[in-house]
Amino acid sequence: MTKDSELPSLAVIILTYNEERHIARALASVAGIASETIVIDSFSTDRTVELARANGAVVLQNKFVNQAKQFQWALDNAPISATWIMRLDADEVIEADLAARIRDELPRLNEEVVGVNLKRKHIFLGRWIRHGGRYPLVLLRIWRRGHGRVEDRWMDEHVVVWGGRTITFDGGFADHNLNDLTHFTDKHNKYATREAIEVISSRTGLRGEAATSVDKPGSRQAAFKRWIKERLYNRIPYQISAPSYFLYRVIFQLGFLDGKQGLVYHVLQGLWYRFLVGAKVTELETAVGHINDRSELRAELRRLTGLDL
Repeated sequence: MTKDSELPSLAVIILTYNEERHIARALASVAGIASETIVIDSFSTDRTVELARANGAVVLQNKFVNQAKQFQWALDNAPISATWIMRLDADEVIEADLAARIRDELPRLNEEVVGVNLKRKHIFLGRWIRHGGRYPLVLLRIWRRGHGRVEDRWMDEHVVVWGGRTITFDGGFADHNLNDLTHFTDKHNKYATREAIEVISSRTGLRGEAATSVDKPGSRQAAFKRWIKERLYNRIPYQISAPSYFLYRVIFQLGFLDGKQGLVYHVLQGLWYRFLVGAKVTELETAVGHINDRSELRAELRRLTGLDL
């Protein structure tokens, strides 16, 4: 075990709700690099809180609205004293090689470096999905305290940093959810509603005050993907864009090489999910198309989706 005095000054923040299957694994993966581990729980009904505390985490609880607001609440309220902050999902794992690099190199970074990107891989049905544009997903997950915040978005929120430059660490960083396909489809159905709200909010100006044109994810890859999605993809009818995107992933980005598990993943995440988002956008726009007042629009979208807009 690494002694506390040898740990980098790094606070790891994990958001949870009923994550008893994952939380101990996530905390164990950062035990050798985190000087502080903080779990922000959305009033779980399983053993998540018990397991988090048993594995040395500080646990705070807060009502969940969306990922962005919950994580920003953590930044504003958690007892963070470390120099660096890491965002980690409960079903993610920092592997040994990346942990070693963080432990050795993070304390030595120059002051001009304010953010660190990590290369995430996705494990689905036990298989690493290497193709279809899914690896590596370069995400800014570590940043200097006081130099970053989370974008106020309903979906696809990223960390925004300022005051310096970002770099990228190589090493194993895995998104490996252990739940079944029912959980996967239920989660992505909820994601689709949130993404539809994000699209409608952007088109109608509902999110005008919360997000501005200067919001750019620290990861260039993430920023480019968002530009493609907002400027091109979302302007094409979903009946065309979703199947086209799926074929692009499977054929041109070699998704067919990911085997049987990859086919399931690319169909569900690259076709079904994208088609569902488009259909929900159309459904909601049809329902609220007659409303011009922003307050009324927000209230009706809240009624239709159950989300606390």
